[in-house]
Amino acid sequence: MSRRDTYPAGVPCFVDTLTADLEAAKRFYGGIFGWDFAGPGPMPGDPPGEYFVARVGGDDVAGVGTLPAGGNVPPAWNTHVAVDSADEAVGRARAAGGSVLVEPFDAPPAGRLAVIADPAGAVLSVWEAAQRQGAARVNEHSAWAMSLLTTPDPDGAKAFYRELFGWEAEEFGPSIWLFRLPGYVGGEPAQPVPRDVVAAMTTAPPDAGMPPNWAVDFWIADADAAVTATPGLGGRVIAEPFEEANFRRAVLAAPDGAAFSVSQLLAY
Repeated sequence: MSRRDTYPAGVPCFVDTLTADLEAAKRFYGGIFGWDFAGPGPMPGDPPGEYFVARVGGDDVAGVGTLPAGGNVPPAWNTHVAVDSADEAVGRARAAGGSVLVEPFDAPPAGRLAVIADPAGAVLSVWEAAQRQGAARVNEHSAWAMSLLTTPDPDGAKAFYRELFGWEAEEFGPSIWLFRLPGYVGGEPAQPVPRDVVAAMTTAPPDAGMPPNWAVDFWIADADAAVTATPGLGGRVIAEPFEEANFRRAVLAAPDGAAFSVSQLLAY
């Protein structure tokens, strides 16, 4: 288990999802992960929405909020990366060839954020913390563990995220890279990858029909139990459990279609 009180600039710090049906989302994620929800809090939008913080043992682990009305963005899980200044990060993203989907705005009292896309179109957020630093628990059951970029242009992604966050990409296997932030110490001492790893990247064949995206993975106590529970909670199983690199994994979708993976740690 890792507890986090703060996140240095360049480190992914939080994940959330926006949905048109908050009650269905809370039932689903509460059933899969055992999350409690604090809130609601106000969420900017037109009309304004609500935002709930998911918690494990009283600690923040993720967020679930209202999908803005009239938006064409499909439901998905979003990764937020800590920055010293959201406005400066937006400027660096543009200069590095990315685009700005949502200009920086305040989400008081939690912080300030913006939504960007890398040159290939993968979307993520930058987070300038005020009251809320990010996830208080990571790398444990029912908590977020890793975000994975799937892109058709790994070389372009390497250059973009190096310029934006200072990440260095290291090849880890066939079509898999680890993003490392030199000087950062996270994770757990016994983990099989360096402790400065902050994210991962893979590629998808151009004809696979998968748009560039950032996906999120949560650790879970029992992947098979989560798969069994998913249909009854209104969700869908995208990939049945399989074993990979000391984990038993599955890919699920919430009732609104937002996809995510779950990983049951078998052994270090």
